[in-house]
Amino acid sequence: MKLGSGTVVTANGLTGRLYAAEAGPDQSRGESPSTSEHGPFKPADLNPAALQHGTSRPGSPKRDRPVFVLLHGIGVTHRYFAKLHLELSRGKQAPGAVVYSFDLPGFGDTPRPGRQVSVGEYAAFVAAVLAEAGVQSCVVVGHSMGTQFAVELALQEPDLVSGVVLMGPVVDPSRRSATWHALALTRDSLLCEAPTTNAVVFTDYFRTGLRWYFTQLPVMLGFPLETRIRGVQQPVLVLRGGRDPIARRPWCEYLAAEAPHGTFAEVPARGHVVQDTAPSAVAHAIARWAETTADGLRGSLPG
Repeated sequence: MKLGSGTVVTANGLTGRLYAAEAGPDQSRGESPSTSEHGPFKPADLNPAALQHGTSRPGSPKRDRPVFVLLHGIGVTHRYFAKLHLELSRGKQAPGAVVYSFDLPGFGDTPRPGRQVSVGEYAAFVAAVLAEAGVQSCVVVGHSMGTQFAVELALQEPDLVSGVVLMGPVVDPSRRSATWHALALTRDSLLCEAPTTNAVVFTDYFRTGLRWYFTQLPVMLGFPLETRIRGVQQPVLVLRGGRDPIARRPWCEYLAAEAPHGTFAEVPARGHVVQDTAPSAVAHAIARWAETTADGLRGSLPG
């Protein structure tokens, strides 16, 4: 699934694509949220209401509107986030929510940078784009390698990031090898994912290309998520599919324990790409956790 053509965004010498949507009357009827047309990025290209985070909606209680930023993993694009993007932006789980998804530089059909890009540089790119869009506070949701971008963004911009969701986080330091990840990915695709999910993921791998995938693979394998998470002072939700062979339960529970304000949750009987195979359950878990942490609580998720 693709969320329209998106908007071309450029920052710090890198170019990607941004997709934005907010909950509104159309979403309450189950229609897909609109996305910006292809072209150079300007804040006016986005829904004006989506740029007013931190202000009250007319006729609604005075409170901040939830903003969710979805960051994909290595080799893929926003497309495997599309179902979750729609679930959150329809407003059923998080009323009034604004949702942003990215095609990060080098992935999908975005321009390939002429060099390897670090996790910190990707985080800085996201921060610059969100600042240009007028986002003042957000919950950042990363999947797989996107969890590394999310943690680094939280460390770089603590006033911007109010909470961090790590779905299927990588890399378990006891499994820090390309061979192990290739085998785990094969197992996940053969045994744990729906054919439609595999079609999205492997089509994106093809579009990204092996050259850029293998350029960024050492960056992913070398990032010390297990130590970087200790500096994240925002609430953290570590979420996995119950059958995920890549982000195993002991590793995810360890990350939740290492985070100063960590929570662990699991969606039963799902694989690594849990946001595509169980978008409603994932949206519910994220929204309830975000609501709980907004009330100053932490620990297990409410039922």
